[in-house]
Amino acid sequence: MKAKTTVFYCTECGNETGKWAGRCPACGAWNTIVEQAAPKAAPTAKGRGGMPPRNQKPVRAHLIDDLSVTEELRFPTGMGELDRVLGGGAVKGSLVLVGGAPGIGKSTLMLQICSQLCEQNKVLYVSGEESPHQLKMRAKRLNVTSDKLYVLSETCLGDVLESVNEEQPDVLIIDSIQTLYNEALDSPAGSVGQVKDCTMALMQLAKGQGITVFVIGHVNKEGSIAGPKVLEHMVDCVLYFEGDQHMTYRILRAAKNRFGATNEIGVFEMRNEGLAEVPNPSEMLLSGRPEDAPGTCVTCVMEGARPVLAEVQALLAPAAQNVPRRTSNGFDYNRAAMLMAVLEKRGALKVSQCDAFLNVIGGLTLDEPAADLAAVLALASSYLDKPLGNRVAAIGEVGLTGEVRSVSHLGQRLSEVQRLGFERCIIPKRHAERLESIKGLTLIPVSNIADALREIARS
Repeated sequence: MKAKTTVFYCTECGNETGKWAGRCPACGAWNTIVEQAAPKAAPTAKGRGGMPPRNQKPVRAHLIDDLSVTEELRFPTGMGELDRVLGGGAVKGSLVLVGGAPGIGKSTLMLQICSQLCEQNKVLYVSGEESPHQLKMRAKRLNVTSDKLYVLSETCLGDVLESVNEEQPDVLIIDSIQTLYNEALDSPAGSVGQVKDCTMALMQLAKGQGITVFVIGHVNKEGSIAGPKVLEHMVDCVLYFEGDQHMTYRILRAAKNRFGATNEIGVFEMRNEGLAEVPNPSEMLLSGRPEDAPGTCVTCVMEGARPVLAEVQALLAPAAQNVPRRTSNGFDYNRAAMLMAVLEKRGALKVSQCDAFLNVIGGLTLDEPAADLAAVLALASSYLDKPLGNRVAAIGEVGLTGEVRSVSHLGQRLSEVQRLGFERCIIPKRHAERLESIKGLTLIPVSNIADALREIARS
C-alpha cells in the first residue's frame, strides 16, 4: 500500500488530520484546513538541526532545589515596555515568538533591542528577507552599532544552526520563521510542516544550549496563515504587535507567557528614527479629545498591573434603512448589542431604531466588563445629543437588569483617573463607601443605569 504523500493541518491550532474537512475537529474553526506535503522519513540529524542528543537524566522532584543556579535567569532587553510584557525581562534559554501583520514594526523592534543587548550579550541576527547591506542601512537609521552584533542573511536551517555553533551567541533573532526551511522536507518554506519543524529545532537549540531565541512571524488580519497560530503551543512566550500601520502608535500584547502575566501591554510610537516607548499610554490615548462633544466617555481598564484610560465614542443616527446598522471597533460586538438592548429596556431610550457606531480611540481593544458603563453613557449621550462633560469618567459593569456592578482594582483605577486631571467619576454604588477619598476627585455612586443617565441631564 502506497504511503500518504500529503497531510492536512489546521492553521488555527496546528491539529493534524488524515483528510480535509471544512471545520477543524480540534478547535472548531472553519476553512482553516490546508494540505501540505508529508516528510519523507523521520527527521535526520541535520533535519533536527544537527544537534547531538543531550545526555540528560530525570531529576527527582525533591532534588530540584539542590540544582545550582550560578547565573541570573532574566536579563533586560533595553526597552522597558518590552521587559514589562515579558514579565521583567527576557529569560535565558527561552523561545519567544513575536507576531503581527507585515509592516507593523516587528523587525524594527528586534533590531532596536540589539543595541542594548549587545552591551552584555553576543547577538546573532538572522534575516531571510533582507541582505546584509539592507540590514546595515536600517541599523544605521536606527543608530544600532556594536561589535557584538553579528548579521547573517540565510534561509537554510542547517546553515543557520552551523553559524550558531560557530559563533555561540547568547541571543538569536530569526526574521522571519516563514522564510526558514529545512532541506530534509519537500514542502516549501512557510508551509505548516516547515514552520513547525524549524521552530522545533530552534526550541531544542534554546533549551539545549541556553540561547535566548526571538522568532518573528507574520500573520494576516485573520491570523490564518501558517505562522504563529500553529506555534503558540511550542514556544514559551507569544507576543503580538497590534495597531494600524497607517497610525503611529503600536501596542505589544502578550498572548502567552510561561514566565509572567499574559495581560500586560507595551505601547510604542513609530517615528522616523524607530520605535519610541510611551511610558504614559493614558495620556496618549486621550490626546486630541474634543471639548464638550456628545457621544464620548472615558473609562479606565486594567492591562495587567497597569491602569489605562481609554475613550469610548458612540454615534447614533436615525436608521437610513429598515434594518439599522451596528458597527463596533475595539469593543466586543455582541456585548455592545446587549448594552444597547439594556439601554432601551431599562433606560427608556429608543436606540433600536438608530444606526449605532461604537469606537475605542487609539486602537485599544476593551475586553473587560469595566468599560460597560462608559459605553452605555456614550451611547446615551449621542442619542440625547448632550455632552457628558470633559472631566467626567465612568467605571462599572452593567447587568441585564440595568444594575451597575462593582469591578476589581477600583482604587487603583480611580488614582489613575485623578492623575490625568479628571474631576468626577461615576462608579458602582456597592462598595463605594469602602473606598478612601481621593483628593481632587468627586465620586458619583450609582446603582443602575437610570441613575447614571441622570448625570447626563445634570451636565
